[in-house]
Amino acid sequence: MDVKTLCLAVLSRRDATGYEIRKQFAEGPFAHFQKASLGAIYPALTKAAEEGLVTVTAEAQDGRPDKKIYSLTPDGAAALHRACQTEPGDDQFRSDLLFLIFFSALQSPDKIARLVDERIAQYEASVANLKSKAETCSGEEPGRDFVRGLGCAIYQAAADYMRQNRADLLEQLRSEARHAAE
Repeated sequence: MDVKTLCLAVLSRRDATGYEIRKQFAEGPFAHFQKASLGAIYPALTKAAEEGLVTVTAEAQDGRPDKKIYSLTPDGAAALHRACQTEPGDDQFRSDLLFLIFFSALQSPDKIARLVDERIAQYEASVANLKSKAETCSGEEPGRDFVRGLGCAIYQAAADYMRQNRADLLEQLRSEARHAAE
């Protein structure tokens, strides 16, 4: 999905500022499956406004520039509906951590152990976060419950895999380091 469509999706839930839209991708419900930076969000909102997909209302603030609040228009809702009718592409998984582990022979086993342990903790925190949201938001929409549940399953499976295979990876790395030192 392009960032403009992602912004329309956020605005379909409620009016928001660009910063509030960004928070939906940083720590909100979209954080687990989409990314959008402020550097991409604001140009997308500008284009959406030019196309009549959103309206912009300026709200005065004391001692600061006006806050821009974006709202979805009927044309924006129709554009989001059309976007939801398209077939999805293949899922893409990108991970700096997996890149570093792939090249783990170029790093110390202690660093790899720390990175794996930190990621296990992050995955477990994500599972706990999603489960807590399920308790308070369950039943709001079947699709959201499904996505939340799949997110829990993926994060839990990743944490379990890393926990179960951590020792073997580190032993192999330490063995290679010993052989290289000889």
